Formats: sequence, C-alpha cells, structure tokens
Amino acid sequence: MTDFGAQSLAIDEAAEVERICERLRRYVSAARRRGLVVAVSGGIDSSVVAALSARALGPERVFALHLPEQESSSETLSYSTELTDWLGVDSVVENITPILTAAGCYRRRDDAIRSVIPQFGEGWKSKIVLPSVVDSDALRLFSVVAESPQGEQVTARLTSAAYLEIVAASNFKQRTRKMLEYYHADRLNYAVAGTPNRLEYDQGFFVKLGDGAADIKPIAHLYKTQVYALAAYLGVPESIRSRQPTTDTYSMPQSQEEFYFSLPYSLMDLCLFGLNHGVDAETVATAADLRPDQVERVFRDIEQKRRSTAYLHEAPVLIEPVEERSRLELV
Repeated sequence: MTDFGAQSLAIDEAAEVERICERLRRYVSAARRRGLVVAVSGGIDSSVVAALSARALGPERVFALHLPEQESSSETLSYSTELTDWLGVDSVVENITPILTAAGCYRRRDDAIRSVIPQFGEGWKSKIVLPSVVDSDALRLFSVVAESPQGEQVTARLTSAAYLEIVAASNFKQRTRKMLEYYHADRLNYAVAGTPNRLEYDQGFFVKLGDGAADIKPIAHLYKTQVYALAAYLGVPESIRSRQPTTDTYSMPQSQEEFYFSLPYSLMDLCLFGLNHGVDAETVATAADLRPDQVERVFRDIEQKRRSTAYLHEAPVLIEPVEERSRLELV
C-alpha cells in the first residue's frame, strides 16, 4: 500500500455519522423498539455511541446508565455526567458495589491475589499487567501489582490458576452492568447499544455475556483512531476526548496498553490496519516508528489473540439444527 500511515485511517466523518445513524434508525424500527440504552463510562467509545444514538433517534429516545462501583476512578462519574448533560439524555446512576459484594467479586479476587502475595489485605489496591509485546519474543505472562495502604508496591508473577480466578471474579463487573442495561431496556422497550471499537472487537477485549453482549454495536467496525475522529466531529466534550483510555476495572489506575494491547491505540490501529490490508512489516514499521521485527511480533500477537478469543465471538452451539429464525434486515 502506497503512502501508508495515519492518513490510511482517515474517514469522511460526516458520511460515516450519517451511515451509522441510518443503520441505528432502521434497526430500532425493525426490532420494534422505542429507543436505545447506552452504558456510559466517560470514555471515548461509550461517549461516541451515546452521541450517535442521540443524533439518530433524538435525545428523548436514548437512556444512559452510569454504573460505577467502589473501585471505579473518582473521575468516571463526573465525565459520564458531563456527557449526558451535554447530550440532554435521561440517565440514572446505578452503583453496582452491593451486587458485586453479594456475588463475592472482591472477596474471590482478593483470595486469588493472596495466593501469590500473602500480605495482600484490607486497604490494598491492585491491577494486573502484561510485558510489552515489542520488547522480545519471550512468552508473556501476567503479573499482579499490589499497593499497600502505605504506598509500597509489590509485583508477583501470577500462576495460571490465580490469573484465571482474578479475571473470572473481575468479570462480575461487566456482567452486572449488562444485567442492569437489559433491565432498563426491558422496562422501556428499548434495545441495548454496545460500545466496542474495532480493536477491542477484533482482539476479544470484552467479556462474553458482559460488555460483549448488545443488540447492535455501532462502532465495532471503526478503529479507535476513527472513533476519536467521530468524537471531534460530533462535538464530544474535549475533556473526554483528551482523557487517557483506561480499563476502569481494577483499583489501581491501569491503561488498556499495560493490561492487554501492549502498545498505544494509535500504533495498534496502524498494525491491525496493516495486517488486515496485507501491508508488509517494513512499511508498517516506518509509519509506526517501530522496527520491522517489532511489528512482526505485534502481527503474531494479533493473530494469537484472534485464535485464543474466538470462543468469545461464538453463538451457542446446537446439537442439531432448529427452525431457522430470520435476522433483522439492516441493509
């Protein structure tokens, strides 16, 4: 591909907004729903989905949910409230901490952390991290970083069992949020709009039947760079557009880069776009300011994540075919 670089991800924002909005209107009509429910986190993806939904249907037919819990960033609710105030959509705050506590989310996770950091206890904070994908070809394993109430940090390599337990417990958060999204969708006769961008959708960066569940996913075809472009076009508040992308899942501040992607989204977008379009590693490396061998590592990591997370995309398997039900026509 000639002239490969950031410009390769450029889109006609006005045309794309109109295309998505038309699809949203047609879907809601075909599904015989009155509007859309969107869970807003104050991040760029949910903000753009909420803005697109309001533009497509009118703010009076969009219902937003603020779904914080005790480990959410202190800024999350202020950002999401700024968004809903700007859009003029109805919204409600549902603090999910009591549900998570009752399900044992925090207890189960903390028990798993104590299996590798025995002193982990009341008042400690934590996050899990991965080594960078570009540094070496060594097998990358998750570690847990824990911080004591006195500010001392301890890092320990996670066993497979501890890692799986931490992730399984943390997934209560996304699944609880989705449960509440569908509660409000059911009572309003609305559909649920999902918020993954292409990078997250392609790489399985979502929880099955959690944030991976939705009736329509308006930006799953867009690279995150393109989501930011739509945010600027739609007028999403600058405070949200300049906010660092985070997982907002663990009690310590954590970027998506250190948790899953290992590269900033702008470079991951270039690598994913290059791989999808058959661009050689040398060309991608020049555009991304990386070495060709580093880009090759990223390519391999993308393919590996596609294989390992394919299960997340799968519909339930039937033992034998059952009466076919036609899908809603969207085109």
